Amino acid sequence: MRPIVIRLVSTIFLLVAVPVAVEAQEPTRVWRIGFLGAGSSSPGDPRVEALRRGLQELGYAEGRNLVLEFRWAGGHADRLPALAAELAKVKVDAIVTQGTQATDAARRAATSIPVVFAVAGDPVGTGLVTSLARPGGNVTGLTDIAPEIAGKRLELLREVMPDIARIAVLWNPANPSGAPQMKDTAAVARSLGLSVRSLEAGDGSGLEGALATAARDKAQAVIVLSDGALYAQRAQIAKSAAKHRLLCVAWTPEFAVSGCPMAYGANVVELHRRAAVFVDKILKGANPGDLPVEQPTKFELVLNLKTAKALGLTIPPTLLTRADRVIE
Repeated sequence: MRPIVIRLVSTIFLLVAVPVAVEAQEPTRVWRIGFLGAGSSSPGDPRVEALRRGLQELGYAEGRNLVLEFRWAGGHADRLPALAAELAKVKVDAIVTQGTQATDAARRAATSIPVVFAVAGDPVGTGLVTSLARPGGNVTGLTDIAPEIAGKRLELLREVMPDIARIAVLWNPANPSGAPQMKDTAAVARSLGLSVRSLEAGDGSGLEGALATAARDKAQAVIVLSDGALYAQRAQIAKSAAKHRLLCVAWTPEFAVSGCPMAYGANVVELHRRAAVFVDKILKGANPGDLPVEQPTKFELVLNLKTAKALGLTIPPTLLTRADRVIE
């Protein structure tokens, strides 16, 4: 009988011990990340999907250890402060932002919450950070602006249209980074002997009128400067520019996909994927003020031959060979 007693005791011990071991397991930490965008939400937005992909690569998965809280201003910058306050109220662990205006709203509404801008222009000049190397405060991230970018876009434009004399520049005056970009572009253009027309537009209602004005002024091309609201209207910009026979040159590949003949600049989709690295470091204890702001090291040239042909333009073979992507 003694062996039987031993087996019974062992069995009872196991039955009791297993629940205790389960109860002792530490529950999975669920991180709540806010996302504040100046534009509008759209299914399959490549920038949002890139952020998700970046987080997944680092071990974060929605439904397991991650919750994403999205807030979109729909192109209305005046809504950003209230949306940022909402994210602060739900106590997110960090906020990822798109653009200078969204970042500024987040840092003001959530002074104790880390803020990572996935893309922003001139973060030092607009006061988002103290310096690129030592941002300070609760903000850091990635910028799509580099000092030489304005000159390079104009150089590419002149390769396509060697006899160009008049250009228009489309920018958003409500964006704090807009005026510095406009100033740089105009200065380079005038140094090349080009006449420059400034086109201010922050919402869809002003785009058609602005581009019609450029056409009446005999502009031959329009350069679109970096801005979240203008990004959201890229299809409309491409369509209107083509209607008025303007060669559209923009700052990110998605504009060429939407119909602009040429785009040159940092890949903002890739910047959103990189933003996940900043978020991961912060969730693991890093101070955002100590994480240097990343500047783009690679710029992409994307050409849309279909639109160029419709405008009667011939893309030089030398330019075609340098393109990162050509849309036929």
